[in-house]
Amino acid sequence: MIRALVAGCLALSIAWTPSASAENAQAATRVLRVCADPNNLPYSNERGEGFENRLAQVIAGELKARVEYTWWAQRRGFVRNTLQAGACDLIVGVPAGYELARTTRPYYRSGYVFVTRASRNLHIASLDDPLLRRLKIGIHLIGPEQTPPPAHALAQRGIVDNVVGYSIFGDYREPNPPLRLIDAVARGDVDVAIAWGPFAGFGAHQHAGLRIEPVPPTGELPFQFAIAMGVRKDDAALQTELNEALAARAADVEALLKQYGVPLLPAQEGAD
Repeated sequence: MIRALVAGCLALSIAWTPSASAENAQAATRVLRVCADPNNLPYSNERGEGFENRLAQVIAGELKARVEYTWWAQRRGFVRNTLQAGACDLIVGVPAGYELARTTRPYYRSGYVFVTRASRNLHIASLDDPLLRRLKIGIHLIGPEQTPPPAHALAQRGIVDNVVGYSIFGDYREPNPPLRLIDAVARGDVDVAIAWGPFAGFGAHQHAGLRIEPVPPTGELPFQFAIAMGVRKDDAALQTELNEALAARAADVEALLKQYGVPLLPAQEGAD
C-alpha cells in the first residue's frame, strides 16, 4: 500500500557494482533487517534486482552491517505485518513524513509523468491539454478505497470514457505487475500513460522509443513526492544512523537511482 500513496525486469541490463564496504558488509555481524516486497521492480524482488535492494546494500555497507529480508507484498497490512510487528527494522522507500513510520530526510524526489511512444510526437503540456480528451489514456488503479492522483484529476475534468485502468497489484504469478501499464504504451494498447516516475523510467529502459515528460503540478493535488526511509516510530537511533549514512553516500545513491531511470526532481528547500 505504500506505493499506492505515490502511485500508489531491467533484466540485468542495469549493472550496479557494490562498493567495497557493501561487499565487506556480508561478513559483518550486525544485521540490517529490511522489510520488502518480493515482486515489485523497480523497487525490490527476491533476487535483489531492485534499486531498493541495492540501496539497502549501500547503506548496510556504511553501517558495517549485512542485510536480511522479511518479504511481504506491499499492499494493505504491509507495515502492520512487518515493521510494526517487529519482523524487520527498515522500509527503504516511504513518502517523507509517512504517518506510520519515523522517516529519514528524503533521499530523492520524483513525480508523475506522461509516457508516450516517441514516434507519435505527442507533447502533452498538462492535464488540461485538449489532447487528453481524444487519446486513450492508461493509468494505475489501486482499489475502491484509494484514488491515485491521475484518476482523481482526470475525473474532475470529465475525462473518463477514454481512460483504461491497470491494476498496480498482481497475483504474483506474473513478474512486476505495475509495469503492465508501461507495456501497454509500448504495444500501442493506449496512447499515453500517466504513471509514477520510477515505474515509468524503469519501464522505458525495457522498450525502445518511449518518451517520458513530467506532469506539471496542478495546484489541486500533489503529483510530486519526496521519498525517504522509514523505521519504527520509537527508533530514533536508527533514523539518525540512516540520515548520516545517506549523507555520506549521497553521490552513490543518486547514481544508483539514475541507473534505474528514476526521473529525479530537485530537492525542496528546507525539506527535512
